Amino acid sequence: MESILRKIKKIIPKRVFSFFQPAYHYGMALSGAIRYGFPSKNIIVIGVTGTKGKSSTTEFLNAILEADGKKTALVNGIRFKIGEKTTPNRFKMTMPGRMFIQKKLREAVNAQCEYFILEITSEGAKQFRNKFIDLDALIFTNLSPEHIESHGSYEKYRDAKLSIASALENSKKRNKAIIANTDEPEGEKFLAVKVKNKIPYSLKDAEPYRLENNGIAFTFEGENITSPLPGIFNIYNALSAAICAKHFGVPTKSIAEGLKNMPKIRGRMEKIDEGQPFEVYVDYAHTADSLKQAYESLKGKNLICILGSTGGGRDKWKRPAMGKVADTYCSHVILTNEDPYDEDPETIINEVKSGMENKVPEIILDRKEAIRTALSVAKKGDAVIITGKGTDPYIMEANGKKTPWDDAGIVREELKTR
Repeated sequence: MESILRKIKKIIPKRVFSFFQPAYHYGMALSGAIRYGFPSKNIIVIGVTGTKGKSSTTEFLNAILEADGKKTALVNGIRFKIGEKTTPNRFKMTMPGRMFIQKKLREAVNAQCEYFILEITSEGAKQFRNKFIDLDALIFTNLSPEHIESHGSYEKYRDAKLSIASALENSKKRNKAIIANTDEPEGEKFLAVKVKNKIPYSLKDAEPYRLENNGIAFTFEGENITSPLPGIFNIYNALSAAICAKHFGVPTKSIAEGLKNMPKIRGRMEKIDEGQPFEVYVDYAHTADSLKQAYESLKGKNLICILGSTGGGRDKWKRPAMGKVADTYCSHVILTNEDPYDEDPETIINEVKSGMENKVPEIILDRKEAIRTALSVAKKGDAVIITGKGTDPYIMEANGKKTPWDDAGIVREELKTR
């Protein structure tokens, strides 16, 4: 269906297509709900939205619920899960088309899952992909400028996110809850939604907390909580998941167990260990702020950084900002290709480079060669961090070309041949 839409888009004038597009998406959402019998009414549905941390938060919440013996389903940017069955998300979109999500909801209900955890994006909301899905709860993680060209302005981007909170308000479920990060300026706007349970959270709720070499530690409900995932952003993610689980009656013991035994999240500060004397991480960081947080989670280490600028033809404003972050935190910077689409990759890289004042980056367009170079210059105790793609399964190039890709897989392959 998505391929058909792309073909139609090429034929129909842009203004005409844009006019009819909302009605098309709404119709698809309604058709999916009817076809699969409005399955969200028969399962607890928890949505997670925000600019960063959505996938990680859904994974934290899933781990907690499973530790409590709950059967779960999950749709996020990394994978699709129904009970014990998991498949990777290879759609190159966090929130697939309307029919797909309704189908997964029906599969979850048929499999007798108790919870359905859904990552909800602004693009998905804009295209009604969350329409006719009755939410029981929504977690808001954070908000920073993103997808500005697509939405038209930061305010419209924010409003697309707030429309998800409105969907929670209009849900037919009882005992609905909004869990919102009030360390974020927009947090109060999410808490303004008219639902019974309004649950704010901030980093203070995790005090005392520690950032450790092998993960994080914080306090929740008087219990010492640990998790093997690094960075202060993961304290936020884990805390929001814990608060949400508590709302649904999960005991603190199960929350602690789920977070402690949390498996690594693919493409989210994923540590690759093949016995090499230095550390290697693969992360999805695709904004200046997320890049900064990823680098700060490795504070004290000599950083060798590979980055580009995710998505040609969009959010061009953030390219020099990302270059500036790399210039500040990295000792060795390699700029490479990510997803240029129909834009010239060298133009993208030069715009990232323009934000660098103190260091001269290496420019290696071939991403595999860039990874090979970073691994070859890394010394004992260094940390190589490869950002921008995470688990993205393709490099998106001109004229619709999709080159199969896997950052973590390439790293393992290169390390094994060293």
